[in-house]
Amino acid sequence: MNKVSDTLNNSMTESSLPLVTVYITNHNYGRYLEQAIHSVLNQTFRNYELLIIDDGSDDHSKEILQPYEVDTRVTVIFQTRKGLAVSNNIALKMARGIYIMRLDADDYLDENALSVMVGVIERNPLADMVFPDYYLVDEEGNILEMMRRHQFEDVDLLDQPAHGACTLIRKERLIELGGYDEAFQCQDGYDLWLRFTRHYHVKNVNLPMFYYRKHGKNLTGDEGRILKTRNQILKKHATLGKNRLDVAAIIPVRGGNLDPDSLAMKRLCGKPLISYTIEAALSSERISRVLVTTPNRDIVDFVNKTYGSAVFTLIRDPRLARFNTPIVDTLFHALDHLKTLRAIPDAFSLLYIESPFRTHLDINAAINVMEVFDTDIVVGVRPDDGQFYQHNGRGLVAIRKNQLLRLEREDMFREAGQVRIVRRLFFEKYKQIHQGKMGHLVVDQLSSLKIKSDLDWMFAEMAASNLFSAGEARSCGAS
Repeated sequence: MNKVSDTLNNSMTESSLPLVTVYITNHNYGRYLEQAIHSVLNQTFRNYELLIIDDGSDDHSKEILQPYEVDTRVTVIFQTRKGLAVSNNIALKMARGIYIMRLDADDYLDENALSVMVGVIERNPLADMVFPDYYLVDEEGNILEMMRRHQFEDVDLLDQPAHGACTLIRKERLIELGGYDEAFQCQDGYDLWLRFTRHYHVKNVNLPMFYYRKHGKNLTGDEGRILKTRNQILKKHATLGKNRLDVAAIIPVRGGNLDPDSLAMKRLCGKPLISYTIEAALSSERISRVLVTTPNRDIVDFVNKTYGSAVFTLIRDPRLARFNTPIVDTLFHALDHLKTLRAIPDAFSLLYIESPFRTHLDINAAINVMEVFDTDIVVGVRPDDGQFYQHNGRGLVAIRKNQLLRLEREDMFREAGQVRIVRRLFFEKYKQIHQGKMGHLVVDQLSSLKIKSDLDWMFAEMAASNLFSAGEARSCGAS
């Protein structure tokens, strides 16, 4: 062990206070709990305390924890179910260390995790948060892949947060921020990241220092809850900003006179397809005005009759609506029309009608992303972790050469949900909607559905029917 680590480890003998507080939060993870505890107790770094908070478990966790109550390094707290955020704040109040780190009960540490991360944060006085790379493992602890984070010294757009767990933080910084927001019962790390990076410096360690377990009961598999909470967090942070964007929705539609296969007026669960997009835009609290631009007078008549003054309509020159004609010219035409109406927006949301299950919440969240991260463009996406290939002239070549190594900079995303937010001044200067400082919003699988074929339409009908039966807000006739 080097001199820095020796000094940090030995400082426990000079003071009754530990340098690091590690706390484990547990709710019914008895199956994994001992491995998590032992991964802390077996650290090569010794100047720590371990808090274990059992949050109302009703499995065999209590029996597992009772023997550790006599260990002087460990404090065990049994409590009725309070949730993760409250448990985090309880740990923060009880922590005696200068640094604090959470470990989830279903994950575990490399034996050198504390030694490495404490060494980094002590050698970098400007760093207030340190987080490592990690291994993704299955239920049995078998390594599925190693996740390598970005080199954060070179990262300008901090929209890919550190894990809420296994991240070492200066405790005084957490206290200055007011601890964890108890309004959010998951994605606590995302909320903290947004607050933290606004004021303090972060640093990553490009070494895998913990094992993140992927299984059916953890939040990794609960996409709906994760995305909903992230959107709530984005709304909170966008509301805190001083400059709220005025955003117009622009909905370009060709119609049947130029596109015989146009679906705009085809009824999905009793409602024209175009209505799903119009009503999502009208329901968005972040959209100030909606403009439908089309060369088809029947569509204009339908929109005017159905929505009246709530939606602007614009007859588009058919030459602008031809196939393979850049959408940029249509957008300039639409913005010029809004200027004549004295309704010039700060940004516009480009919405195509082929994604009927994209909701007003997706539109709101995309605008919030733009405000929170100060981007030129925001696009809806779905992460795609499949294997991708390129043809080099001699055959296919895998983009990822090593299936056990996943580099964050090589993660693949496909556009989804057909929601794109663009700042007007950026667009007018660069005539671009695909390049610039681009942020992203992950949409759920249903929002990502794009109707391009008869098979897609069949899936859409099934989804709409199921939503209608379930009474969900995205169902037929609901906006």
